[in-house]
Amino acid sequence: MNKLIKTLKNIWSITELRKRILFTFALLAVYRFGSFVVLPGVVPSVLEKATTNNTGDLLGLINIFTGGAFNNAAVFALGIMPYITASIIIQLLGFAVPYFQRLQSKEGESGRKKLNQITRILTLAITLVQGGGYLTYIKSMGAVDPTVPGFVFWISNIIILSGGTIFAMWLGERITDRGIGNGISLLITVGIIARLPLALVSEFQHQLANPTGGMVLFIFELAILFAVIMATVLIVQGVRKVPIQFAKRMVGRGTSAMPAAGVRDYIPIKVNAAGVMPIIFAQALMFLPVTIGQFLAGSNGSLAAHPVLQSLSDPYSMTSSIIIFVLVVLFTYVYTALMVNPTQYA
Repeated sequence: MNKLIKTLKNIWSITELRKRILFTFALLAVYRFGSFVVLPGVVPSVLEKATTNNTGDLLGLINIFTGGAFNNAAVFALGIMPYITASIIIQLLGFAVPYFQRLQSKEGESGRKKLNQITRILTLAITLVQGGGYLTYIKSMGAVDPTVPGFVFWISNIIILSGGTIFAMWLGERITDRGIGNGISLLITVGIIARLPLALVSEFQHQLANPTGGMVLFIFELAILFAVIMATVLIVQGVRKVPIQFAKRMVGRGTSAMPAAGVRDYIPIKVNAAGVMPIIFAQALMFLPVTIGQFLAGSNGSLAAHPVLQSLSDPYSMTSSIIIFVLVVLFTYVYTALMVNPTQYA
């Protein structure tokens, strides 16, 4: 414990690192504030009642990823997911389209700038589509103020939702450039963490009402959660040390193959080079078609009762589990191929 406190003090004593930490927390606070700013023309009390049951389906999962902004009809209701979806599409095009392959591998910094620009444009296009679907979903819930003209409601809120997603994307990029860690991942993480206390309290109340060993089960669930977090950290931080074969040199009558002073005699390669990005990519790709279908179906539409859509909308169904598993494996392979270049390592 003393070592941890000493480490934190040492981190805080470094001026540049302290500025980066404060900058990161400031932008994360701005992002969380935007999750409570409700869109104009939306009646929050009606929407809260209508979305009470959206806890176990895909819409509930989206609400977790956006830190509650989805059910709040906030300016960040779509979160950063359109940007992630656009990034997935661009990376997949890099494997299939020669133009994008050239931008990724041969044009260096200028190619990356072009890809970033294309990604932003595609993000805006996806946001416009999802924003229209989201407003249709809100209207089907009866959560729109009837005194607000329909044209004004649609145009103004599509602009606000698009601006919110673009601004969230900008916040993530600024955190990556001038803060600590990956900005996009931090935005998603802070949204999930914001919902964690509510989830724990809800589970505690549920188990408290269980007369047959509810508290024992709750403690067991906390232990499992802690063990999973520790195992995840262990896997993410784990590396495989690949030995380096140095050229031999003559020393007197013998030979030596010792590395120079300060040079490691191994290459640390991460066990999980892709990190959590494949999981985020898989979830984002699942969100795109299913959410649009649910938005357009409305709360009581015939499309909402379609068995395929219901199966895909349930993240715990066998169909969704298999699709997400396949997508995670696929994106792990793709993202690892992008992050780990054997030629560069050699």
